[in-house]
Amino acid sequence: MQALIQKWLGPALLAAGLLVAAGPAVAQTAALPQTPVDSPAGQAPPAGFVAPADPKPDDSNAARAKSQPGNNAPFWRAVRESGNQKGTVSLPGIEQGVLIQPFVQYPGSRLTNAGEAWRQVRNQWIIPYGGALLLIVALALALFYWRKGPLGGHQADTGRVIERFTPFERAAHWSNAIAFSVLAISGLVMAFGKFVLLPVFGGTLFGGLTYALKTAHNFAGPLFAVSLVIVFITFLRDNLPSKGDLGWLLRGGGLFGAQEVPSHRFNAGEKVVFWAGVFILGLVVVASGLVLDKLVPGMAYGRGDMQVAHMVHGVATVLMMALFAGHIYLGTVGMHGVYRGMRTGYVDEAWAQEHHELWHDDIKAGKIPAQRTPEPAPGTLAATGRSA
Repeated sequence: MQALIQKWLGPALLAAGLLVAAGPAVAQTAALPQTPVDSPAGQAPPAGFVAPADPKPDDSNAARAKSQPGNNAPFWRAVRESGNQKGTVSLPGIEQGVLIQPFVQYPGSRLTNAGEAWRQVRNQWIIPYGGALLLIVALALALFYWRKGPLGGHQADTGRVIERFTPFERAAHWSNAIAFSVLAISGLVMAFGKFVLLPVFGGTLFGGLTYALKTAHNFAGPLFAVSLVIVFITFLRDNLPSKGDLGWLLRGGGLFGAQEVPSHRFNAGEKVVFWAGVFILGLVVVASGLVLDKLVPGMAYGRGDMQVAHMVHGVATVLMMALFAGHIYLGTVGMHGVYRGMRTGYVDEAWAQEHHELWHDDIKAGKIPAQRTPEPAPGTLAATGRSA
């Protein structure tokens, strides 16, 4: 009897012990989803066979860093959810510790990050519509030149000239014009260069060019501001509204006719450029530019302030360039004798009579001197063929 018990009871106790030890694992397997799996040979799996489920993926940052190196989405999500909470940095500035601007609610729009809102205004409004405006102006001037050619030149030169601009006036104008050209070219490259020049030059050359032009832009800005003030003061008196300006505007200055409308030293079109471009837009461009250059004392220069200044600066500069494009056109290839007047200071008497008849009449009547700058030596007028 004892031998029989040892023969059958020993293996039974051993099997029971193994079942007790494996009990948790079996119970865990039974709790898993019942997913039948086809056998490799296409045969049905054995009765009661259950395939183990895939382990739940680990969503921790450590696991993501291993499986997706370089994916910093969780970090920036946490930063964004923190709102305007500041960190600790060693850099100067009131907002240097804020990595992402807080979300703001604009009227009629969804909750938007302030930085993203500024980016959308720049890329979806200022850049495309500003570029379209400048392109339309350039095409209009090219079409006008193709159909009309240079204006004036209907009267032959008399050899008698009138001093239209003094050396000081020309110096003020050329200083402002050169500064404006540097600002316009560098601004166009910074705004539209990545769409036009970057595919041609490549990243390295375009990056160096943009950095150099940005530096020139920052230094030319204060020069433009100072020269603009000098230009405004210098030409203010002759750009005040006068009788006949409204008639000149209503008739378009005679640009589309055979004869120009009589005007004084500066016609109504030049006065519009002076007041709208030099004064109003010039004031806005200079003020916003000084903010962007951080040259306004007492400002905190927060990100919101700089973004508003950037949008205002961009819109005002595009309008100024569009307005000055017509002025530059008429001052170079669009009208006979204009560029010579700004280069030398003198225009022929026939030119003055044709384009600024009222000014010419005042000179002939002795109300305005024909020569405002003393000549360096007696007889210079006769030697050069100039005569008042």
